[in-house]
Amino acid sequence: MAKLTKDEFINSLKEMTLLEIKELVDAMKEEFGVDPSAVAVAAPAQGGAAESSDSPSTVTVSIKDAGAAKINVIKIIKELTGLGLKESKDIADKGGVVKENISTTEADDIKAKLEEAGATVEVK
Repeated sequence: MAKLTKDEFINSLKEMTLLEIKELVDAMKEEFGVDPSAVAVAAPAQGGAAESSDSPSTVTVSIKDAGAAKINVIKIIKELTGLGLKESKDIADKGGVVKENISTTEADDIKAKLEEAGATVEVK
């Protein structure tokens, strides 16, 4: 198999539908055990030495309270973690860790999504 250049790869992505790109990302997760979107988000944060010394490199996002719109929070937990409906509901009902050992940038994005749905979120 011929090696694709960065430009060839990007041009290939431009021709794909969003569903095809999602399937590609899922396949990369399965093949390499890495979430490419998390790596892409974390990469810019590693550039600033001053920023990394002031804050921890990885954090944990936990739910304290799902709030009134619990169904929306459950959907977001399910989407973010890949857990089943029951496991996602248990986290929303009892509180607990949604994701751990993630970059602060990813944690901020997750926190914003969950708070928009009405949850009370803690980042440690």
